[in-house]
Amino acid sequence: MSSDLVPRPGGAAPAVADGDNRFKAVQAKLDALGRALDDSGLDLEELLRSVRQSAKRAENVARDVGNAELDPNFVELTSQVGVALDIAGGQVKRLIDTAQETADLTHETKRTHSKLYGALDDIRSNRREKTPKPGFFNR
Repeated sequence: MSSDLVPRPGGAAPAVADGDNRFKAVQAKLDALGRALDDSGLDLEELLRSVRQSAKRAENVARDVGNAELDPNFVELTSQVGVALDIAGGQVKRLIDTAQETADLTHETKRTHSKLYGALDDIRSNRREKTPKPGFFNR
């Protein structure tokens, strides 16, 4: 059995943690993170299907090996592979749920951030005069 999973080009981080905390930069990072999490859900669903199919195949092979009256060790080992794949499928399902929950929280955070700071960014962005950077008055 081979895997169809291949690494994606372009690095692992959907949004670079570069310390740029401007409103539009934060919104862009939250958007990129949310899209990456949404996309990962599709990939994880495919992984779950693949793991479940592999588990089913392993169980069928274990049954066939048992019916062929081969060494019981092989039957047991093949059966254990099926059980291990079932357990892995359960963990992939948990990962899918966690990724979805994190995506939902990311989208909610983006909306809240926009609600809290969007108007302030509009005011600051449209001024001709320079305004203090965030944290200036925290001295």
